[in-house]
Amino acid sequence: MTSLLGYQPQNEGVGYSFSQPTSVPIKEHSFYPYTDNGGSTLGISGSDFAILAGDTRSVAGYNINSRYVPKVFKIGGDDETGEGAHILLAVVGFAADGQALKERLDAVVKMYRYQHGKSMSVSACAQRLSTILYQKRFFPYYVQAILAGLDDEGKGALYSYDPVGSYEREQCRAAGSAASLIMPFLDNQVNCKNQYIPESGEGHALEAKKPEPLPRDTVEQLVRDAFTSAVERHIEVGDGLQMLLVTKTGIEEIYHPLKKD
Repeated sequence: MTSLLGYQPQNEGVGYSFSQPTSVPIKEHSFYPYTDNGGSTLGISGSDFAILAGDTRSVAGYNINSRYVPKVFKIGGDDETGEGAHILLAVVGFAADGQALKERLDAVVKMYRYQHGKSMSVSACAQRLSTILYQKRFFPYYVQAILAGLDDEGKGALYSYDPVGSYEREQCRAAGSAASLIMPFLDNQVNCKNQYIPESGEGHALEAKKPEPLPRDTVEQLVRDAFTSAVERHIEVGDGLQMLLVTKTGIEEIYHPLKKD
């Protein structure tokens, strides 16, 4: 028996200088629960308003799932019309996670109003959204979120998030597939990056131009220009542009068609 177990059969025929595989390679079986449904969003805050916008295309690779899937939602309002809402949420990435996150935050804001008899402030909602995302940090919502509303002073407030809840208040932010195309444009037109006041000094002593809140008409045009440019360069963005604008009088929705090819 020992001799049989210790026997090593000799290779017949031509010998090889490298070892031959003696077993089937190990194959890993796994399940990936996420997908990227494309699209882009952006937000800009003004002196007395905030605007969130997103395209309406939903994709899976090179396939278009739908040409009208909203990515910007009213939070805390009536389920059918959204009336009474004063906070906006934009989500882009995995559409199912975006819908789940929107519904959960919407429920939290409504429960707050029922329990306290008043509406949740946008700063409190921003903190609560951060907590919701952080609670799911080990199996995160596969989305980039932007929250918008008016702060206690009536000024536009915009908060941007990563998938696990880190957030900051900004004047503008782009997210999604075409973020790398849109954000440089916003940095130039809204944040005034690398812009200086002419004749304010010599050489490196030039005074940097400080960003200031832009008027509503200018912001709406910037949003349209940003998406019109993005659809020319990115196949996952297109079909329609949905803009939601929040002011002290309520929320206004504006729709513009985009390229469908």
